[in-house]
Amino acid sequence: MTEEHRAAPRQRVLKGGRIVINDGFSTFQCMVRNLSETGARLKVAGIVGIPDTFDLLMDDGRKFACTAMWKTEFEIGVQFIGQP
Repeated sequence: MTEEHRAAPRQRVLKGGRIVINDGFSTFQCMVRNLSETGARLKVAGIVGIPDTFDLLMDDGRKFACTAMWKTEFEIGVQFIGQP
């Protein structure tokens, strides 16, 4: 059995969103694959051009300031900065 090391358990979701950088002038489509009070796992078309800090704007209108904790070719694990 694996041990959970996150501050809050994540729930599986499948929600659309956008990674927003440059004060909203640049965006990247993403899919939120799991979500918690403290972070999320995002699926993206590719990580090129996506910085380590950005805003996540979910299709339901919620917005989170994020820091990337890890990246693979098509996924980013983020921690939310401050309160969501």
